[in-house]
Amino acid sequence: MKTQLMGKGILDRLLEKGVRIPCPESVEIGPEVDADRISGDGVVIHSGCRLYGADTLILPGVELGSEAPATIHNCQVGKGVRLKGGFFHDACFLDGAAMGSGAQIREGCLLEEGARGAHTVGLKQTILFPFVTLGSLINFCDCLMAGGTDEKNHSEVGSSYIHFNYTPNQDKATASLIGDVPRGVMMNQPPVFLGGQGALVGPVCIAYGTVVAAGTIVRKDILRRNTMLLGHTAIARSVPFHRGQYGNIGRILRQNTLFLANLIALRRWYLDVRSRFMTGTRMEKALFAGAVAKIDMALSERLKRLQEVAERMPAATGDHPGTDVAPDPGSLVHKKRMFREKWPQIRDVIEKSRDLKGNPSLRAPFLEKIEKRTGRGDTRYLDAIRGLDADAAAGGTAWLQGLVDAVMEQVSDLLPGFRISGR
Repeated sequence: MKTQLMGKGILDRLLEKGVRIPCPESVEIGPEVDADRISGDGVVIHSGCRLYGADTLILPGVELGSEAPATIHNCQVGKGVRLKGGFFHDACFLDGAAMGSGAQIREGCLLEEGARGAHTVGLKQTILFPFVTLGSLINFCDCLMAGGTDEKNHSEVGSSYIHFNYTPNQDKATASLIGDVPRGVMMNQPPVFLGGQGALVGPVCIAYGTVVAAGTIVRKDILRRNTMLLGHTAIARSVPFHRGQYGNIGRILRQNTLFLANLIALRRWYLDVRSRFMTGTRMEKALFAGAVAKIDMALSERLKRLQEVAERMPAATGDHPGTDVAPDPGSLVHKKRMFREKWPQIRDVIEKSRDLKGNPSLRAPFLEKIEKRTGRGDTRYLDAIRGLDADAAAGGTAWLQGLVDAVMEQVSDLLPGFRISGR
């Protein structure tokens, strides 16, 4: 009874502050929800919706459950967001993001301005840059996707698409990078198009301007810009397979280090650039904190998944009694053992890199340009960034790319022979 009374009190407060709830008796709000973190300005909560979690935040103009009941649990929801139905947990949605009914958006997801999906989209540990659009019936976990310039020129994923993020070795060290952070944040790159009824087999990297034909499964990196990949009939064949062998350990480490380095660059972008546009009001500050928390969550998730692989290296080399792996060349065995031995140092490098600021000779001039734009009244993030001239944007990209390169080089120094940084 006490829980019901507390919930009823919160509901009454929301109604009093102007939240539109057409059928209040059908809406469930946990007693831990802070009514002060829910705006009364243009917010609509439709029948059957449920709100839980002390970290739940709802800014003005949000509409929940217009197509089906929506459950919101510890999510931060920016201005004008539309979550039309489904389950949303530990995710952050910046202004104007949207999801259709049947969505399942789980922990570690960050949807930036105007990013959206149609019905029945499943996301986890995924970051979508502004205006990235997903079709229907999509499972797109463990990805970062950028590309495009605005709501009419954006990266897109066709309906019935899958990112395969779980391997026969039973690991998830498979995060894929579609575009990148240093260029993607500038919103000046060609979009990526992934045709419907297709898939990515993670981890892969996809260059800007890539078009993947419908029905195509991408198994390798596409690093040449403005490339079209056409599907073809697969050749069925049988090859020996030993679970846990990790014959591609070098690729796994390169791809995961690159993904981590991009997350570190994105974190710095938020702290140094985004913060100038998202820390005006108390609620904007809370939204900003929620977004940064999701980037930190993504970093921790990737480290956790890579550590799981590191812990399997004794079995992968046959050093663990009772393992069934085929003989490897001596050089590959050496690499696996080196990775396991150096893993604590690799993890330490990544953790310490969370606070890297980058080359001051590149960082300071770029931030000065951002400061000038905000001083002239360009207080909207999208307008300010897209309004940068080509030289300014290139300078910002160089600053962030330097951060990525610095992380890659530090890990490369710990793993000679792996070619992590390409040196």
